[in-house]
Amino acid sequence: MEKLKTKNFLLVLFVCIFSLTAFAQNSKKSTLTGTVIEASTNQPLEFASIFAQNEQNKNIISGGMTNEKGKFSFDVPSGNYYLKIEFLGFKTIELHNVQVQKDTNIGIQKVHDDTQMLEGVVIVAEKSEVDIKLDKKIYSIGQDMLVKGGTAGDVLDNVPSISVDSEGAVSLRGNENVKVLIDGKPTGLASNIAEAMRILSAESIDKVEVITNPSARYEAEGGAGIINIVLNKGKAAGINGNITATAGVPKNYELSGNFNLRSENFNFYTTLGYRDGKTEGYSRNNNQYFDQAGNTTQFIDEYKDNQRYRQGYNALFGLDYYITPSFTWSNSVNARRNTSDAPNTVSYQYYNSDREFIYDRNRFESRNSSRNSVEYTTSFEKKFKKPDHILTIEGTISQDKSTDDAHINDVNNHLNTSSYEKNNSKDDYLEGLIKVDYTLPIGESGHFEAGYFGNFKKTNNAYDFYNQLNNQWINNPNISNTLEYKENVNALYAQYGNKITERINYMVGLRWEDSNIDVNQLRSNDYNNKKYNDFFPSAFINYEITKSSSLSVSYSKRIMRPRGRFLNPFSNYTSNINYFQGNPNLDPAKTSAFDLGFTQRWTGLTLSASAYFNQTDDTFEFVRQIAGTTDDGTPITVSSPINLSTEYRYGLDLTANYTPFKWWRINGNFNFYRTETRGDYTFTDLNGDNHTQNFDNNTFAWFTRISSKITLPYKIDWTMNGMYRAPYNKAQGKVIGNLSANLALSKDILKDKATVSFNVSDIFNSRKREMETNLAQSFSHSEMQWRGRQINLSFTYRFNQNKNDRQKGKRPNTSNGDSSEMEMM
Repeated sequence: MEKLKTKNFLLVLFVCIFSLTAFAQNSKKSTLTGTVIEASTNQPLEFASIFAQNEQNKNIISGGMTNEKGKFSFDVPSGNYYLKIEFLGFKTIELHNVQVQKDTNIGIQKVHDDTQMLEGVVIVAEKSEVDIKLDKKIYSIGQDMLVKGGTAGDVLDNVPSISVDSEGAVSLRGNENVKVLIDGKPTGLASNIAEAMRILSAESIDKVEVITNPSARYEAEGGAGIINIVLNKGKAAGINGNITATAGVPKNYELSGNFNLRSENFNFYTTLGYRDGKTEGYSRNNNQYFDQAGNTTQFIDEYKDNQRYRQGYNALFGLDYYITPSFTWSNSVNARRNTSDAPNTVSYQYYNSDREFIYDRNRFESRNSSRNSVEYTTSFEKKFKKPDHILTIEGTISQDKSTDDAHINDVNNHLNTSSYEKNNSKDDYLEGLIKVDYTLPIGESGHFEAGYFGNFKKTNNAYDFYNQLNNQWINNPNISNTLEYKENVNALYAQYGNKITERINYMVGLRWEDSNIDVNQLRSNDYNNKKYNDFFPSAFINYEITKSSSLSVSYSKRIMRPRGRFLNPFSNYTSNINYFQGNPNLDPAKTSAFDLGFTQRWTGLTLSASAYFNQTDDTFEFVRQIAGTTDDGTPITVSSPINLSTEYRYGLDLTANYTPFKWWRINGNFNFYRTETRGDYTFTDLNGDNHTQNFDNNTFAWFTRISSKITLPYKIDWTMNGMYRAPYNKAQGKVIGNLSANLALSKDILKDKATVSFNVSDIFNSRKREMETNLAQSFSHSEMQWRGRQINLSFTYRFNQNKNDRQKGKRPNTSNGDSSEMEMM
């Protein structure tokens, strides 16, 4: 391997040194072109290296690299050439005596998978899990053993630049103002992404697309960008599929399968899944309280044993009907059902000002919830005679119904008393979506796009809280309410892209969105209507420095509308002294985003760097405050979102894919950023007193992730990754740093038709959110771990399907919203 490494280094060195000499020796040049494809799939091979050396004059060396269509083109002096085509994981093609006296096309060259034995190590060609582009990262999870038997949260937490905290909150580059789509659409499940992270299984996901600075074609929603979760849909020719069974500790049983039948006239696909599992976690709040003079009055330590038993079913059925070679009608139905039981215990220990134990109290909660959702999508795609001239019309309707019921027994061991509470929550969600996208090539390189987007949703959440008095349940009107949320968004967009020179291209776009939103608290007759519209421009320019390196600059304007738990003032009361409360008066936050990106590709190494700056007005900030006391005088701490005036965020995002040897791949990501927030907040507590706090804060933060995959002897794949989130300060305290790691082993069996995998999620049982909060009336140290260490064993069997299937015969996916968009970056 060292010889191979030295050889590659010298090859690159010779190309750099002698290319200029060669061109200087012969002024007559011809263009050498060709196409490189994979022999097994007939798919174009991007970034393959082509080496050209003159057979008579060894000093004349040139070369190039294939583009996304597998094509290459570079100039050479006239002569007789030796050509070599290389791509990691495929056998090298060598061509001798290629005569180049004029512009020459060597035609289509097919490369074959390279499977060989080297020093006892089995080497199998395999596509990288992370595809880096300047504008987005595409993460394919099909072969990621780390997430087998896991959830969507596990998948996203392995994607460059993304992190998922212990409560399921998703952030991109450290910013939670991110829009999460499922199959390119804001479905009902995507509106409650924290819950979606727990419901969606990893096996149901094909890939994740991360778009850090979207163009006008995309929704303007999402100040930090867009994350698109693409579900599995079969597209390979013939009859094929796979089935996966998983067993884990703590209890985690899962069975899922994908089936695909494709012919010339239609493509039928289905995904079915069942999951029965248990999650174990905890939360802790250690609180110290002060009087107005700053003297300690008492301590209260709160600990919650967080257990949840879940059962879930999901089914996806889809049919693509190719009415004519240029006209496709697609339909899909996606249904899910999930139930859960959560027997939780919250323990409180009370201490006096000298931290001497006084008494304890326990709240025993029995919580049951269910969620049923169904979604139907139909779309039409018309391709015209001119390539890339396409019209797509898509419609979606989805419904989501959920219930959440809890019974609580509060036992005070000091007073030897018990009290009983219960709460019932019912949520009904209905959404309709219409999309029209039209793309038109203009001239040799021009590209025009225009379209319409309509999103119409309605949510009704009824929440009732009861106290038991004299063996009767009495509704508490101060806590009970019905929240109605309506959102109607109509949007139009247009954008145009073209080339200025062969190496410089650009795209400019403009999107207009009109929003009509109602946030109504029906029982208190509090009605709030918000109407606003705005233009959202975007601009991109890309400079191709060489065939393997690019530089880009982009700008877009974004918006983040509050919804869901951000707006609902009524939450569960598992703890009655620490809880979250939504704010129905939240306004949308608007962001101006600037991005400077650079990508460099070498054989075996891809580096992507991005410097970014975001300015967000009316940014969302989570504040904690003492909002009153319980009947026994215990302070109540409430966490709520507010609109703060302005946030400035700028940082550097680095991602690298490195393959030092065919048997070893390394992916790494590093994100460093600084946030500056400005603003004051005034609130009124439950006692009617006003409080004002300044939220001016400057802080640095960073996180890094590295993943390593090694092919061991006996066809065993070993994968391990680690992530570190550095500590950072907040206006009301600080977040403690956190280190976590995952491990997986897998082996192909049954002549590579099946795979056995073993993984450990959170090896050190350390993935949690830990923070300190400083208020005038209290200091608290809190920890939250939604799920502890998980160990899974999975078995996957494939029929008529290769492990590294690259979806032969794949048609453009119109649902993702970017299939025909000009690839600017």
